[in-house]
Amino acid sequence: MRKRNESVTVEHERGAAAAAAAAPLDKGCNLRHSLRLPAAAGDTGMKRPLGRRYGLWFRLRKLIIWLLGMYIAIPFLVKLCPAIQAKLVFLNFVRVPYFIDLKRPQDQGLNHTCNYYLQPEEDVTIGVWHTVPAALWKNARGKDQLWFEDALGSSHPVILYLHGNAGTRGGDHRVELYKVLSSLGYHVVTFDYRGWGDSVGSPSERGMTYDALHVFDWIKARSGDNPVYIWGHSLGTGVATNLVRRLCERETPPDALILESPFTNIREEARSHPFSVIYRYFPGFDWFFLDPITTSGIKFANDENVKYISCSLLILHAEDDPVVPFHLGKKLYNIAATSRSFRDYKVQFVPFHTDLGYRHKYIYRSPELPRILREFLGKSEQEHHH
Repeated sequence: MRKRNESVTVEHERGAAAAAAAAPLDKGCNLRHSLRLPAAAGDTGMKRPLGRRYGLWFRLRKLIIWLLGMYIAIPFLVKLCPAIQAKLVFLNFVRVPYFIDLKRPQDQGLNHTCNYYLQPEEDVTIGVWHTVPAALWKNARGKDQLWFEDALGSSHPVILYLHGNAGTRGGDHRVELYKVLSSLGYHVVTFDYRGWGDSVGSPSERGMTYDALHVFDWIKARSGDNPVYIWGHSLGTGVATNLVRRLCERETPPDALILESPFTNIREEARSHPFSVIYRYFPGFDWFFLDPITTSGIKFANDENVKYISCSLLILHAEDDPVVPFHLGKKLYNIAATSRSFRDYKVQFVPFHTDLGYRHKYIYRSPELPRILREFLGKSEQEHHH
């Protein structure tokens, strides 16, 4: 009985095994199922790189759409908010170098410089630096503001320096120029316009020009019969021609005007500026970007101002200037040279070759600069004394 049961069990197991073996052959279900497993694993391996590529393309496409949307939206934003364009013209919120104490010019290597604060208008205060000629360096050590003010009456000419946008009166290239001019025997008086550096007030073309006028009158009240020259750089050339035109109209012109890296007017400069490259051929560029500048009351029309200026004019410009193109400085010179207002005065244009690498703000490095100033301003001083 036991043997019979065992034989039945063995036969049953054999039958089950045979059925299992025969089943794939008859129906193919189990076989196909078993073959699918490695095939499915292979499909997953192939899908993963495809999925990664699709994910990267999706993210890239999303980024491109976002950038395109921003590119189109920015012109409308600038048009609706002209104050944005004014901020980009002035860049007074960019304070470089950072973390310097403008009350301590000696920290910038200007040991013969005094810091003042003047008040051109109510609620407006401007920070001023006065650097005396290098010949007075030893005498200036430890002296107070009153001594520096009295020193303006010594027998040394004075340069009122008007800086460009961004930064402060303590900017590195500006400090280096003060040192050069001081070594040549000039007093250098410079200041931060309202809204720049530690000066209090809101920036505007009118306000900047009035600040410059106030400082010029402050100098003239203390400098006696010494020559006073005005030097403007970049955006400061716009302030300089505004100021000198006003001085000439009231018949108190400076002894000479020096324009470093000047433009013709703010619209042409904005059109030529590196920031405008990506929008220069955008439909309606002038309407979107240039008209808001004018709407904000910003013109800095050097090309118009020079027609009303009656004093010697020197223009310095580097051929490799990437910020204010060289051709704008040359164009301004051509306008001034043919203007009737300069018929009795010297107008000179000095280019600096591309190989020198002076770009927008390093003309002070030129070993020729002392000779250029000596020859040009020497003639102006002779005219002043005559």
